[in-house]
Amino acid sequence: MLHTVNKSPFERTALATCLRYAREGDSILLYEDGVYAVRKAQSTTADVAAAAAKFKLFVLGPDLDARGVRPDQVIDGIRIVDYGGFVDLAAENGPVQAWL
Repeated sequence: MLHTVNKSPFERTALATCLRYAREGDSILLYEDGVYAVRKAQSTTADVAAAAAKFKLFVLGPDLDARGVRPDQVIDGIRIVDYGGFVDLAAENGPVQAWL
């Protein structure tokens, strides 16, 4: 299954809820303001790093760029994908659960 999160973890609980319900081996894609969760050295870093070990974690590169987050600021273990990669994830991972 592919889970998508587009809300900032500093404004909503969508990511925390997603991490509670996702199953080991599921894929999670962070996009739009959800990309703020992947930055190193912030309050969400430990939880997101632990999730990267349990789930396949992805972040949308163009949304990182749009929000001024550089690839070297991304937590280790999180893969950066482009729009084509987003489509591939949706096609390869069966149903998509959007966490709002």
